[in-house]
Amino acid sequence: MLRVLQLGPVPPPWGGVQTNLDGIHRYLLRHEHCSACLNITRHRRPNSPGAYFPHSAPEVIQLLWTLPYDILHLHVGGELSRRILALCLAVTSVPRKRCVLSFHSGGYPSSPEGSSASRFSLRGSILRRFDRVIVVNGELREVFLRYGVKPERCRLILPYWVPMEAPDLEDAALKQFFSTHDPVLLSVGLLEREYDLPRQLEAFAQLKHEYPRAGLVWVGSGSLELSLRQSLAVHPHGRAVLLRGDLARPQTLAAIARADVLWRTTLYDGDAVSIREALHFGTRVLATDNGMRPANVRLIAPADTAALLDATRLLLAAPRPTRQIQDGENNLRETLSLYEEIQPIRLANT
Repeated sequence: MLRVLQLGPVPPPWGGVQTNLDGIHRYLLRHEHCSACLNITRHRRPNSPGAYFPHSAPEVIQLLWTLPYDILHLHVGGELSRRILALCLAVTSVPRKRCVLSFHSGGYPSSPEGSSASRFSLRGSILRRFDRVIVVNGELREVFLRYGVKPERCRLILPYWVPMEAPDLEDAALKQFFSTHDPVLLSVGLLEREYDLPRQLEAFAQLKHEYPRAGLVWVGSGSLELSLRQSLAVHPHGRAVLLRGDLARPQTLAAIARADVLWRTTLYDGDAVSIREALHFGTRVLATDNGMRPANVRLIAPADTAALLDATRLLLAAPRPTRQIQDGENNLRETLSLYEEIQPIRLANT
């Protein structure tokens, strides 16, 4: 039996990293392994049997040294800040543990730090301490190889999983909204500047002249929530925009499957899980071109309202695409296989 402790952002709120962490956790439990999660973000709740929410760095260290898990799996996204590097060092310093790093930042290879990656850097010396590194695309794997991580220790495993069929739409607010609006545009992500949401609202206001019953749904939470709600309160089309906040993943998937178009407008982005999910369910997708989008996504340049409008019109006029059905658990099986490669040998009487 595997004994795995994952460190990362424990949902809610939901995002790509949270979805991957939660999927691995549930997959391990379903296959009768021992699994728990340790939250490393500011979103804290009371501890539960399967999740720990420490309030300080010393408490994180204490849990790493005292919890009875053999494999420590750290999930991080964005950048390798000094705080994250310190956490990497702490995780890999616990004796008699195997350590895995999943780096979810699709945009890191083009950053100054990623472009200058070197095995002789402090980052390289810390990252090489992990028994395995999981990356989300080929460009990121090349970065870690330049950091000196051995090829056999660096594994490309896509960070998304999706059920074969979409769950039923049960959320009352969403059900009401979908029943009274057509078409429905959907954005799934954080309510942060990087998602260019004011531009979405600007484009949506113009589309309302052509589609009077159109609606826009924002799923997610973030620092812009209050300002967005204030904007919607005085906007002429504000009542046609549903700021739904965080949803349990089954209801997010239900909304993605039912939406007419998924909008993924970003100023900075990696390989968005919501795009893969939308393609799986046959939902039209419009996204900002970041150089790593999958096939059959309508791409536009960043911060371009006219392009957003034109591409949305074309998608709404086209039939729904054929579903790009995926093996939703392939990445979970690959992760489990990776754990089995590195699990320590436990004595029969331990």
